[in-house]
Amino acid sequence: MAEFIIKMPDVGEGVAEAELVEWHVKPGDPVREDMVLAAVMTDKATVEIPSPVNGVVRWLGAAIGDTVAVKAPLIRIEVVGDGEVTGDAVGIGTNASALAVDEAPPVDAGENDPGAGTPESGAATQGKSAGQTVSVSVALHATPSAMLKPLASPAVRLRALERGIDLRQVEGTGPAGRISHDDLDQFVARGAALPQSGKTLIRKTGVEEIKITGLRRRIAEKMARATARIPHITYVEEIDVTDLEVLRERLNGNRAPDQTKLTVLPFLMRALVRACSEQPGINATFNDDAGIITRHAGVHIGVATQTPAGLTVPVVRHAEALSIWNCAAELMRVAEAARSGAALREELSGSTITITSLGALGGIATTPIINHPEVAIVGVNKIVIRPVWDGSQFVARKMMNLSSSFDHRVIDGFDAATFIQRIKAMMETPALIFIEG
Repeated sequence: MAEFIIKMPDVGEGVAEAELVEWHVKPGDPVREDMVLAAVMTDKATVEIPSPVNGVVRWLGAAIGDTVAVKAPLIRIEVVGDGEVTGDAVGIGTNASALAVDEAPPVDAGENDPGAGTPESGAATQGKSAGQTVSVSVALHATPSAMLKPLASPAVRLRALERGIDLRQVEGTGPAGRISHDDLDQFVARGAALPQSGKTLIRKTGVEEIKITGLRRRIAEKMARATARIPHITYVEEIDVTDLEVLRERLNGNRAPDQTKLTVLPFLMRALVRACSEQPGINATFNDDAGIITRHAGVHIGVATQTPAGLTVPVVRHAEALSIWNCAAELMRVAEAARSGAALREELSGSTITITSLGALGGIATTPIINHPEVAIVGVNKIVIRPVWDGSQFVARKMMNLSSSFDHRVIDGFDAATFIQRIKAMMETPALIFIEG
């Protein structure tokens, strides 16, 4: 029999390494040509690695969460023939977000599973060469007394019931672990007894360790980089969107069947376009390593979107060339693509300014983190009805806060405030959004 070695493929764009996020096979599994074996993630996309041959998996070179260098051996497959054949993965399929959970069967935590090294299952040692023995140690624990009915006299049981003490939490020192009054007194003296109400409350001492991998790891790294390198200034402003909401409802009431329903975001996107044309320094990216600010003529708006795999930022490109209806349609399209895992790589990169909104969960104010290397992010808070003084009386108005952060290295507070005040003026008088010039 021969051995076919699959190496970490070069996914392009100068990427020198990738993180292993999925195993679809384990040692001993038969594989067929074009069958997806694994998935790796770069900063831009998830890449599926197919098998170029038929055979049997004999060795996996990394565990989930490991970072693997390009050209490093990743999988060894036993094939018919003699000798050893080395090849890069071919026919690579790319996907712009983490794979959906139901797209790949879970890897059994068996004796050859490279990701089975958890505190609960024991430590798995992955072999580093063909034929090396893989060992798995499993920690066995004695059944705790809390799982058995405690031994105690009726008097001790009654006393424990009156004191609200769960005898399963009391260590008995008598024969066969029998609990005495002295054991109960010592338990109370340690402050271990908890007041009970309605039902027995049991102390929970378990812990769960979760390794950060895949998209969640990318999010963590990006957030850490943004907060460590960018001195944020956050500016919060209250906006009266009563008139805008009236206009939005009228437009939705008269929309064509093929038109996407308008939310507040398309109006904000058009306002951003107008404000960025007046302050091009906001629609910019900052290469802090080179000390270069790049101002962009096109307004490519990233929209922070929650997906089953985590937070992603799909991009509405060239918003300056889109009508409000087209903004709504494109926003829905890229957001749905991100949620379903079908977004292309270019749909998840290249933004020049970002909007973040939690909808009804938006809170009163937030402190958005800038999407590095951009220099500004606009956060939308929820709309609430508040009493507002109009000069003679209080009237009910629909109010919404914008919480926006700016890179204080390149944007002064005055410029940040001017930018938001311009957006405020357009959102409060929505006709200004549609007036050119």
